[in-house]
Amino acid sequence: MTDDVKASGVDFHCHLDLFPDYEAAIARTEAARIYTLTVTTTPKAWMRNYELTRGTRYIRAALGLHPQVVAERAGELPLWERHLPETRYIGEVGLDAGPRFYKSLETQKYVFRTILVRCAEAGKKILSVHSMRCVPAVLDMIELYLPRDRGTVVLHWFTGTKSEVRRAVNLGCYFSVNAQMVKSDRGRALVADLPMDRILTETDGPFIDINGHPAEPTDIHVTADLVARLRNVHVQELAKTVIGNLHTLVD
Repeated sequence: MTDDVKASGVDFHCHLDLFPDYEAAIARTEAARIYTLTVTTTPKAWMRNYELTRGTRYIRAALGLHPQVVAERAGELPLWERHLPETRYIGEVGLDAGPRFYKSLETQKYVFRTILVRCAEAGKKILSVHSMRCVPAVLDMIELYLPRDRGTVVLHWFTGTKSEVRRAVNLGCYFSVNAQMVKSDRGRALVADLPMDRILTETDGPFIDINGHPAEPTDIHVTADLVARLRNVHVQELAKTVIGNLHTLVD
């Protein structure tokens, strides 16, 4: 995923298959040379995502079962398991204890535990993990079921405390940061405190708007600029650091 020194950025969490013209979004991303992880929400969406991205240089598809759809889609877990050998990248997976999804939390935990165990068995998987309102539970499960030498977690849109950041770092986790995160005082404080060698950038498009349109990988420079200003470094230095972090992660 990191074999081109001319790459211009990293979008480690987006949903390209949710754009109206998926193939055009892929073409724009490739032309812009953005290393991109396009996550899926259900295993049934995997094959199309895989087929459309398998020949690309900069884009990798991730096999997911999103916690927000587990109530309706938990029955697809065996399908997720069947597809697991086809990819190194897993996502979007995790837990969501928000009011809309709390009722399914126990089922979410069962699904997430199974995913972590299967990834540990397979080895070398890289997971993009959702942890809305349940960071301690997510970190507990990572610690229990995914040893550091069996896989690596990238915490997507992380909203934990400074002590939870330290715990996540000790577990080997990375953090993917988006533009929305730095719009609040709490988010800025968190991003400012993340270790530079564990930061990746993301858009989470199309769920975040940038300049009045749904964000996509070609907008990752906006995220990079915001994070660079917050960390008081030049944006080109930040971009170089992030690409280096990605290289370390996937090697």
